[in-house]
Amino acid sequence: MSVLSGVTLLAVVFVLARDLLPTDAPMPAGAGAAQPGGGVIGTPAPYLDFKADMLLVSGIALATMAPVSLTLGWMFAGRMLRPVQVMTVGLRQISGSNVHERLAVAGPRDEFKDLADTIDGVLARLEYALDGHKRFVANAAHELRTPLTVEHALIEEPLIDPDATVDAFRANFERLLAANRKRGLLLESLLTLAGSEHGRRRVEDVDLAGIVRQAVQDRTSDLDRHRLRVKAAVRPARLLGDPTLIARLVSNLCDNAIHYNVPGGVIDISTRLDTGQALLVIANTGAVVPPDEVQRLFEPFQRLHRVSDDAHHGLGLSIVRAIVTAHSAELNAYSHPEGGLVVEIAFPALGTHPGPAD
Repeated sequence: MSVLSGVTLLAVVFVLARDLLPTDAPMPAGAGAAQPGGGVIGTPAPYLDFKADMLLVSGIALATMAPVSLTLGWMFAGRMLRPVQVMTVGLRQISGSNVHERLAVAGPRDEFKDLADTIDGVLARLEYALDGHKRFVANAAHELRTPLTVEHALIEEPLIDPDATVDAFRANFERLLAANRKRGLLLESLLTLAGSEHGRRRVEDVDLAGIVRQAVQDRTSDLDRHRLRVKAAVRPARLLGDPTLIARLVSNLCDNAIHYNVPGGVIDISTRLDTGQALLVIANTGAVVPPDEVQRLFEPFQRLHRVSDDAHHGLGLSIVRAIVTAHSAELNAYSHPEGGLVVEIAFPALGTHPGPAD
């Protein structure tokens, strides 16, 4: 735009100035020459008038082109920035209640179209996150409401019974304590899930094989009660991570393999190093899991089915997934055709870790 204005200004000056002084007007001899006494022969009047006319012509040209240039610049700038104005208006109208709306800018592929598509991608991810947050809050409220209802009934029962005895009160208090423990476990799981989603708090050399051995040893009584056999192939595997979160991940996977197994079933656990990765694989027998339901199990409060002694709230595998994400690891889960679930996790091994994920 500035080049076009400059060219136009030169053309105007040329047109206005070409007739100011005849091209055959001779310059007087000695004009502007120095005299012996220090004087200078004066410049002829036509040349002085020519200079004045040139200044006048330049001023007229500048006065003519300035508003023209400003007008054209304003028009071109407005036309170029119109897509930005449209996007600004659209974004101001998007809120939490209509985050599903998109800018959907049409037209050729250019910088503004790329910007609009990028904003639409951000809005899509924001919508997904908000929907997940709403589901999480609703499910958490539902899970917390159940024990509160039970506790209220246990407290009210002996109060409305005029013949209630000390033993009845004691029995209700024991049931209250059990319900309170379940609610405490739920709150602890919620806090763990929230903390693991915000990344690792500390990074240390983690002995994955040692954590697995300890987790299996701590669950000896549960394994015996359910008559489960453990096939362990635990080989050295070290990684950089948060040892507390890694221990919680292994514990959740072991508890899930025990809880949703069948009497007399088998749990296969293995750790090893493979091509720069520390691998953890836990597989269990159990009920057949539909393949299209596997990924849903890693969402908060999602369970394939309940069992009679179900004290779980569907948070174990979602915590596992959050810890995996915090450690820049890869999670692969699939159902076994004969029943049960197989979970494979690949951590960056010690010395190959890309850095903190928080």
